[in-house]
Amino acid sequence: MAAERILVVDDEPGIREICRLYLEREGFAVREAASLAGARAALRSEAPALVVLDLMLPDGDGLDLCRELVEQGVPVVCLTARAEETDRVLGLELGADDYVTKPFSPRELVARVRAVLRRAARGPRSPVPAVVRFGPCAVDLAARRVRVDGREVPLTPKEFDLLALLVTHPHRVFTRQQLLERVWDFAYAGDTRTVDVHVQRLRRKIEPDPQRPRYLKTVWSVGYRFDPEGEAGAPGPGRPGEATGPGSPRAGTRPGR
Repeated sequence: MAAERILVVDDEPGIREICRLYLEREGFAVREAASLAGARAALRSEAPALVVLDLMLPDGDGLDLCRELVEQGVPVVCLTARAEETDRVLGLELGADDYVTKPFSPRELVARVRAVLRRAARGPRSPVPAVVRFGPCAVDLAARRVRVDGREVPLTPKEFDLLALLVTHPHRVFTRQQLLERVWDFAYAGDTRTVDVHVQRLRRKIEPDPQRPRYLKTVWSVGYRFDPEGEAGAPGPGRPGEATGPGSPRAGTRPGR
């Protein structure tokens, strides 16, 4: 059986080399490209099983190539620097399967590549619409706007990023730590209560009854999931210390920006 081919696109030779060494050690066949032009040439000659894509390239925006790959159904793991939070979020909104922030653990990169390939093997992903609608809500991913009953609801950047991640992965359960990693930064050294506070704020802004959430559901002792069908939820105390009421954020909690 032929080894699965991974295309690594990054303008830093050292990054490409360490990706190649660790991926080849795990049995993958690796091809490298240092630019958008080089990546497109590699893609014309042979379709990879997955692309590891730096979003900052010398001859253009990696998000453009990310969009093309997603449209073609090619799985993408984005590489970003910590300062590129906006690009990271845009990549996920465009449909990238995962991201890894620099500096990164090569073992973690390999683990994420394997996880994405396992998900891809289960079947093609449904395309993410430009506007996700559920109940009275409309989430415009490109414009970063949310409307409830036709009225625009202001969200903080982190609130929108959290909501966008959940609504583009319906029914998927995310642990609090996974949400911290994806929305704040995988190396973010914050309290997971940050996630609880942001979810409660979102519920107050989009749920018909925040105490009985229909769309942003708590999975007890685990985390949260988005339910687009909007079945009424039962009230509950949450995990110990979880915010539940209008004045829930406690002094000393760092909810982020």
